[in-house]
Amino acid sequence: MEKFEDALLCQSPLDKTLASPSDHKPSLLALTANNWLYRLSAETGEELQRVYLSSNHKFRYLGWEVSQEMLYVKSVQNKETPLARQAGITQNTVMHLAIFHVFPLQIVGIVEINKRVFGNGITDVVLSQGVLAVSYSNKSVKLYSFEHIVHRSSLLRGRTVGEAPFGIPVNIQITDCPPVLFEVSCSSNGVQIGGYPWHYIYTPPHKNHKGTHHICSLKDKTMVITVTSSGRTVKRRFHQLDDDPDQETFRMVEYEDELDLLAVVVTNAEEGEGRAHIRLHDNQSGQLQRTIDLVELWDETYRHELFFDKDTIVHIEQKNTKFCCHVYKLKATRE
Repeated sequence: MEKFEDALLCQSPLDKTLASPSDHKPSLLALTANNWLYRLSAETGEELQRVYLSSNHKFRYLGWEVSQEMLYVKSVQNKETPLARQAGITQNTVMHLAIFHVFPLQIVGIVEINKRVFGNGITDVVLSQGVLAVSYSNKSVKLYSFEHIVHRSSLLRGRTVGEAPFGIPVNIQITDCPPVLFEVSCSSNGVQIGGYPWHYIYTPPHKNHKGTHHICSLKDKTMVITVTSSGRTVKRRFHQLDDDPDQETFRMVEYEDELDLLAVVVTNAEEGEGRAHIRLHDNQSGQLQRTIDLVELWDETYRHELFFDKDTIVHIEQKNTKFCCHVYKLKATRE
């Protein structure tokens, strides 16, 4: 029995034609403590595929790069020990990312994130929307084109890798810092980019801006101002905290893009303390489609996450240092 460090639920888009019938079925991508990445059938638990990552780097986290249909596996950070600092030994490598294409699962390679290229103070790295986002201890986030990085590297080109004990080589080499596409200082290193034309939303890294969000144009970084047809600026401030336990409260919202549904977690004291349910709304009309009562109690002092993918809803709650995962499967209702 192997310990799972992290796992993701995976199912191919409905419009894709894949070589193997098993690639169309829901599967669980599971990372073990021994650096194996497994693809397991979500229905039977059968092993469909496995890849050995590396014997040199400890991998712990899985993440999606949805827009490029890619999966990345992130290693733990290499921390510089006091003993190494005292001896004058500099730890250049910060972490490694193992990159995969999905549908079907194919190895792209491993990239090294180091201080010599990206600078000091790196706290985290993620892949999203085709960019490599690097967060720093000074509250700044820098975005780089991941396509630019990959195209300059020697890929595997049909070589057989991913077997024990060698794993996957570090084949995506970054020798010079790639061009910075965008840089912003923000609280908790969190920035979201989207819309048309492109805009970004973030919270400034100052205490007096805590709880506020700024929306700015990506082109010239000017803040968005809503103006009516008469030329008046729309501005509204709220100073009331709407957190009355006797009232119905929205806890979180999750969007399912293929079904075009919004899942809204709602608590209501009238239903009993700690009780919650999920409402599924049509994203276009807002019409309520279905309500799912959660079996587990909802403790607002715990950290919660909600994932919604086709017919599967996953609720993860963190109780101190322990995690509980609750999985719900939607069944078709009879007319």
